[in-house]
Amino acid sequence: MSNGMNDELKKQITKAIETHKNKIIEFETSGIETVAAAAEAITRALKQNGTVYICGNGGSAADAQHIAGELVGRFERQRKGLAAVALTTDTSVITSIANDYGYENVFARQVEALVREGDILWAISTSGSSANVVAAAELAKKKGACVLAFTGADNSKLEQIADICFCAESSTARSQEIHQFAYHIICDLVEKSFCE
Repeated sequence: MSNGMNDELKKQITKAIETHKNKIIEFETSGIETVAAAAEAITRALKQNGTVYICGNGGSAADAQHIAGELVGRFERQRKGLAAVALTTDTSVITSIANDYGYENVFARQVEALVREGDILWAISTSGSSANVVAAAELAKKKGACVLAFTGADNSKLEQIADICFCAESSTARSQEIHQFAYHIICDLVEKSFCE
């Protein structure tokens, strides 16, 4: 590999790091209250025997599973398991709904079956406009659940539906990085409230 190629790669890496740093500064400036509100809403729902349901597509589907794992398992401390379900994991349910009702209904149908008043629907969409996530959020709201949105586009359709919205506006990759940082903080705060 030539030195010129090394220099170009270093520039690209440095640019990605700088963008990430700037997104962290934005989070520190404008996202702390939102993350605190999200942690409080989740804690309240769980303490009142509610369940946290999480959905998203692609990388956001992986985030949904990650969050459920942190809550049902543990984040850093020994405590009781917390009720959380990723709506992205049951392939038989997802494929049957997609086949019979269309992919735009894969989460809404699960919301119809599972979500109750007082639950949380944690809806993740970096575009803020994923049709299946928006449909799930709309139905969850009608059913009296609290809708927590994680987006990467300001003033999106999902944000307009949500009770609480954390927006990390950037490219998909940078948004997902900030989303992960934010949900790790939320999982930590929620866990602490069950260890006091």
